[in-house]
Amino acid sequence: MSEPVLLTENDIYERMVETILDHRLPPGTKLVEDRLATAFGVSRTRIRPVLVRLANEQIVTLTPNRGATVAQPTEAEAREVFEVRRLIEPTLIACFIKQAGAADIAVLSQCIAQEEEARSAGDMRRAIRLSGDFHLHIANAAQHQTLGRILRELVSRTSLILMTYRADVQPQSDASRCGCREHRALLDAIRLRDAREAARLMGEHLAQLESQLQFNQGDDDAPDLLSLFGSEPATPVEA
Repeated sequence: MSEPVLLTENDIYERMVETILDHRLPPGTKLVEDRLATAFGVSRTRIRPVLVRLANEQIVTLTPNRGATVAQPTEAEAREVFEVRRLIEPTLIACFIKQAGAADIAVLSQCIAQEEEARSAGDMRRAIRLSGDFHLHIANAAQHQTLGRILRELVSRTSLILMTYRADVQPQSDASRCGCREHRALLDAIRLRDAREAARLMGEHLAQLESQLQFNQGDDDAPDLLSLFGSEPATPVEA
């Protein structure tokens, strides 16, 4: 019998972030430490630092005497996130144009192609994640550490916002496809090294994305943590 793989705190963090941002843990889902520990096969002392890290990034909300839940942004918070993104992303895309090489532009093109493929397949969860990857690559390659760090947090929060307030859009609809078209227009401006036009298009793209939010969505059913992170209970590993 093979030895069980011992997960590090970073492993647990990465899996939880992936699951939350891939929309398999809806906003408001209660994150019970005991069940998470059982699912990951670790002790509760290994789970708590992960939840604190996620809370510091505003992906999880920690409430005294009530525990942790997946963050559930309010309408006001959602508006603020898009407002700040419209302030910083035109600067980031201008920095990207100064720094980016052919390989960086190729990565953006691949992100768009994969997003279009995901939308065509009806996989809206993956499409939203890939859309975020497009913006994150611009931030990373822009080499502006402060704004890049802020945007990484904002992209995570945007994913939660889209999951909470996304419109019920069919994958093949015009509203669904507009994000890819806007990304392609951005890519064209980047290839032309037109920073002013790219900044303008970025602002319009973010405004369009915000305009599609609907703030009257119903609640999703809470998923089971064991089914997401572990098919059967594992033997806990002490810290």
